[in-house]
Amino acid sequence: MTKRAKRPDGASTIYFGKDGYWHGRVTVGVCDDGKPDRRHVMSKVSEAEVIKKVRALEKQRDEGKVRKPGRPWTVKAWLLHWVEEIAKPSVRENTYAGYEVAVRVHLIPGLGAHRLDKLEPEHLDRFYVKMQANGSKPATAHQAHRTIRTALNHALRRGHVNRNVASLAVPPRIEEEEVEPYDIEEVQRLLVEAVKLRNSARWSVALALGLRQGEALGLRWADLDLETGVLRVRKNRLRPKYLHGCGGDCDRKPGYCKQRIRKNEDTANTKSRAGRRVIGVPGELVRLLELHKKEQERERLLAAQEWRQTGFVFTSPVGEPLVPSTDYDAWKQLLVDAKVRDGRLHDARHTAATVLLILGVSERVVMQIMGWSSTAMAARYQHVTSGILSDVAKRVGGLIWEVAKDSDADGPEEAAKSR
Repeated sequence: MTKRAKRPDGASTIYFGKDGYWHGRVTVGVCDDGKPDRRHVMSKVSEAEVIKKVRALEKQRDEGKVRKPGRPWTVKAWLLHWVEEIAKPSVRENTYAGYEVAVRVHLIPGLGAHRLDKLEPEHLDRFYVKMQANGSKPATAHQAHRTIRTALNHALRRGHVNRNVASLAVPPRIEEEEVEPYDIEEVQRLLVEAVKLRNSARWSVALALGLRQGEALGLRWADLDLETGVLRVRKNRLRPKYLHGCGGDCDRKPGYCKQRIRKNEDTANTKSRAGRRVIGVPGELVRLLELHKKEQERERLLAAQEWRQTGFVFTSPVGEPLVPSTDYDAWKQLLVDAKVRDGRLHDARHTAATVLLILGVSERVVMQIMGWSSTAMAARYQHVTSGILSDVAKRVGGLIWEVAKDSDADGPEEAAKSR
């Protein structure tokens, strides 16, 4: 009897079992405890069916696409693990807040029950349509898409899925809103009305320098050199986040708990290196900031022991940094009082960028002032207004028709000679 040759270690095996099934076993790697990770497939149909399954598993192994051992992840379990254990420690707080809302409010209720490795692009396509049918805006569905795409990228790198299905799904199209910056007359009306308010220089900073809301509210006096007219942008004001101080007994949201505890800092570093920048401040704005500083000093004396010395340029009557939502409400009221059309606070940034375009400031300097890292941002923020078009039309008309007038004044004979 010929002795059967020993199969090499790790080779796949196929055999017919006493249970009446064909079985196949494939070594796909090593488990956490150092033992071989052997996967099992079976079929009652035929040996050929098991061979087919074994070959498929070997191909996945060779391509590095074998699912890790253990209980398969559900979409819900993975998203919760990803957002709390992977994203939260590694991204900015505002980024995490956006992820957390997308996961908790939209993705888990809509997709959480699926097995992670069984999720298909069509599941996501239908999910985005359903979101919008239930009243969500396309931008909200797009945010959910970006979130799950990022989460699945981490799952792919860790071997929990073989592909990122969010990269194959089609997110909803977002129509970019038409932004019409405020013209010079509207800016002047806003500034005239702003003089009547506390922190009036706040709106001059927005309209003249184009600082983002978080950048303006994150300014400290240490960032300003009023003698040389230089402003340094370094920090962003964060939206306050709170925890219950009562242990959750008050049945209110943490922000409304009477014993609430602040869980985040007042500011964080700007979003990018380009955001940390130095800006020259116009003389008129320097004078407004000097007056604002004197007014803040008077408020400090009135507040006495209640004053909180934070060093912020724009504060509450007791020295605390302004809350972004309160600042936004003040902007909306300013538009009403100045009888200026409604607009977003961020539209002030578009206005500042367009003013720089009108003044003919070079692109590199504009990028420095606005804190852009890409020249493509100019196309989004600098708008060719009707006033600019009218000015160009006058210049073109002056160039062409003035030449024609000069030619007519010379008379037919002179014109013929010139030809």
